[in-house]
Amino acid sequence: MQTGPVAAPTPPPDPREAVLSEAVLQLLEKEHLLRKTIDDDVSRTAFATYLDRLDSSKLFLLRSDREALTRYSDKIDDELRAGTLALAHDGAKIFAARVAVVDTLVGELLAKPLELTNEEYVELDPKKLQPAATEQELRDRWRQRLELEVLERISQMEARLKPDKPADKKPGSASKAGSGSSEDDDEDRTATPVAQIPTTPEGREAKARADLGKAYAGRFARLRTAEPLDAAADVINAVAATLDSFSTDPPPAEKANFDIHMSGSLEGIGAVLRERDHYIEIMELVPGGASWRQGGISPGDLIVSVAADGQDPIDVGDMRIDDVVKMIRGPKGTVVRLRLQKPSGNQETVAITRDVVVIEEAYARGAVLQRKGQPTYGYIHLPSFYGGKGSGQRMASSDIHKLLGEMKQRNVAGVVLDIRSNGGGLLGDAVELTGEMIDHGPVVQVQDSRGKRDVLSDDTKGEDYDGPLVVMVDRFSASASEILAGALQDYKRAVIVGTGPTHGKGTVQTLADLDRVTGGKVELGVFKITIQQFFRVSGSSTQREGVTPDIVLPDPAGHVETGERELEHAIAWSKISAAPHDVWPATWKVEALVKKSAARVSKHPVLAKIAAATAVLKARSQDTRVPLARDAWDARRKAQRAALEAASPDLKAAPAKFQVNTLDDPTPTAPGPGGKTDDRLARWRENLARDPWVEESVNILGDMAR
Repeated sequence: MQTGPVAAPTPPPDPREAVLSEAVLQLLEKEHLLRKTIDDDVSRTAFATYLDRLDSSKLFLLRSDREALTRYSDKIDDELRAGTLALAHDGAKIFAARVAVVDTLVGELLAKPLELTNEEYVELDPKKLQPAATEQELRDRWRQRLELEVLERISQMEARLKPDKPADKKPGSASKAGSGSSEDDDEDRTATPVAQIPTTPEGREAKARADLGKAYAGRFARLRTAEPLDAAADVINAVAATLDSFSTDPPPAEKANFDIHMSGSLEGIGAVLRERDHYIEIMELVPGGASWRQGGISPGDLIVSVAADGQDPIDVGDMRIDDVVKMIRGPKGTVVRLRLQKPSGNQETVAITRDVVVIEEAYARGAVLQRKGQPTYGYIHLPSFYGGKGSGQRMASSDIHKLLGEMKQRNVAGVVLDIRSNGGGLLGDAVELTGEMIDHGPVVQVQDSRGKRDVLSDDTKGEDYDGPLVVMVDRFSASASEILAGALQDYKRAVIVGTGPTHGKGTVQTLADLDRVTGGKVELGVFKITIQQFFRVSGSSTQREGVTPDIVLPDPAGHVETGERELEHAIAWSKISAAPHDVWPATWKVEALVKKSAARVSKHPVLAKIAAATAVLKARSQDTRVPLARDAWDARRKAQRAALEAASPDLKAAPAKFQVNTLDDPTPTAPGPGGKTDDRLARWRENLARDPWVEESVNILGDMAR
């Protein structure tokens, strides 16, 4: 194997590096929740994290490259104190040189036809791989990876040549009825137009190699382009990551996402992004935003490529998050197509029409559910704990107060409060909303790094609603949602119904102004740091473990490894003393409710199949050894699809279980271009009427009243 061109020299240390090191060290040791001394033990953990992040795919560095850096393994703390990060610059230099070698190697491999009939396998999970020991082993690893990608591109082109092929049933549709349209990996409508697809197998293989070569050329060019403080930030972030998963020196785009999350203002696709390994990850969807409304995108998806209106897709592997954000965000009404890698390993292309947050869909929405011969029940969907400063700003607690008042007037027999996929928001609003369901008392305890504890309470006696209450949660319910659910569970005020423990986000972050820390010596921006932790009134933390539902229903996202407990170095669960509180005089016994619910779920035509579909998806996500012979590759893909289709229920085909009458409906909008009307509210009602998790929650309310 040729060693290829010598990498361009890495930039000299930035003069701001010493000031940045001192400022971050001070923040981590004195202001971080853990107040942990950065010592040799932290250095060794940070060094392992740094190496994993430097080459997480194990497609660049040889074992000898990594070993050459081990002399720094317990010296990172010393370097931070000295303000000279030699590891950062040696690591960047070694990586840049190896990128240059791999760039040449990939060019050589793609210059001639690839063998697609060999009976061999490629391992896609880097955690199951050791670093390549030799340059030949690295070459073989890249050859296999390129053969797989060529196979995938050929398959996409061949699918485009079959316009009459019936569309596959979209797997995973059970997770949310009416979840929007996405395009399967061999139905990619952003791929090459039919007229440009070669008519011979040899021609398609050649085109696949050419397109892949262009994508990788751009990727390698990006990897060789670094900003002055990038190398230092890599080491500093590795140190911060040993304390928890959220403290970091964020790029400008991540700071913008932080601000967007707090303000709720965004024009674009309505998704919060972050860097993960070599890709950009969908961290969460902004309630009411384009992605949230149109569907097809979920937290945990990785963005593989981006295509703006009518333009060719651009591979975004190893692209700076700021640049990816600029490509994705854009004016209202324009279309961007994202190629996504799902947690299952499949890839899909989703077209999103950029828009501003649709206010009505970002706010709480209520409905009355009626079944023939049955009592009437109330339903409230709360997408986030929203609010803002100034007159005229709506607050989640105020909106729900109004909805509860309307439901009381209609004499509902119980209320379902749905906070599934609610990622949190304003802490004060969560406290106030909890107060609407309890008489009075503490709601959440907040403790900082110095052990100072504040108890946030509802001090107003009386409640807005005192009837049976079910709170629906899932693994994406986080932060303020967990405070609400945890408090209502501790008071025994509500029965918590969900698909498993909630997210486990029990810490508070702030953006520390580094320029202020350094006295304005240099411009360094901000550093996100964890400063506080939430505790329930029972004393248990919501951190890592989340809130465990009283009644657990089948989880359509059970194959997705998400939640705080899955994050490396997540702050541990802990417990403090309880805050004195009263217990609601409930007339129901949770044990009896669990038994009745389990009996119904086992016979439910949709819920009973969810576990089977989840098992198929989980097995698929763990099956990371992929055959490279074309026939075997096709057979594997078809078998996976057949298994999932057989196991997956179709929510849209299920009969409606309720008559849904929405409360406080927004004023209908005028027809748009071509006479099209906005039917989102109608779709919302239809989906709600068929939601089996809501159906079972209503059944549980019926049991609570007996």
